[in-house]
Amino acid sequence: MYRFLLSRQWVILTLVSLLLIPTMIRLGFWQMHRYDERTARNQLVSDALGADAVPVETLTTPGHDVTRTERYRSVTATGAFDTGHEVVVRRRVNADETVGFHVLTPFVLTDGKVLLVNRGWIPANGASQSDFPLIPAPPHGRITVTGRLMPDETTAASGIKDLKGLPDRQVMLINSEQEARRLGARVLGGYIVQTAPEPKGDTPELLGPPGSEDAALNFAYAIQWWLFSAGVPFGWLTLARREARDRAAAAAQTAERNEPAPV
Repeated sequence: MYRFLLSRQWVILTLVSLLLIPTMIRLGFWQMHRYDERTARNQLVSDALGADAVPVETLTTPGHDVTRTERYRSVTATGAFDTGHEVVVRRRVNADETVGFHVLTPFVLTDGKVLLVNRGWIPANGASQSDFPLIPAPPHGRITVTGRLMPDETTAASGIKDLKGLPDRQVMLINSEQEARRLGARVLGGYIVQTAPEPKGDTPELLGPPGSEDAALNFAYAIQWWLFSAGVPFGWLTLARREARDRAAAAAQTAERNEPAPV
């Protein structure tokens, strides 16, 4: 009755089904791995954002690489902004996906070291992208700033090409090593995204906190792949039984047609 399973068509279908089952199971485990990664990353970010602010020099020093556990930590620093060496970071967008600049201002600490401060986003208000934009001045004199600590930007991590030959005082990446060479100063590793004090007139536009990754979506995908893998043998069996039933019905009809007519 099931001899048709030895046909070329059914052998291929069976082999494909046997290949699909472990493949889908592995894809489900890969999605669960992604779920665990994203859940851990979300928890790491949440812990960092919820931690009390600490002096910036307790977490970073000149040449230091900001770690995953240090990223987004709230830090404070006391000193003065050096607007004379301020630069803008090209091709950055705000919450509305409008292209403009990030304002990167050196902040000279009381001990002479320099902290890079991303003061926020401004629109490209010049005649062209090659023009240095008008930037609202930060508070003058000695102040205390608060911000989220961030690692240096690199092309490998961000996908942003570090273009050369840019207009004066414009950069593509925020990188403390590059800024240390430009400034000829001891620059703390990484930089901070300013959260306080808030600028007058809401410009530059402060950058919002990072969003959480959708880990639940990976969990749903894992369940989906495993359901698919369970459905493959069920589907194969259903097709085989339907084929057997159709063949039996066809054989019965043939036999009925071949019966001799009654005399």
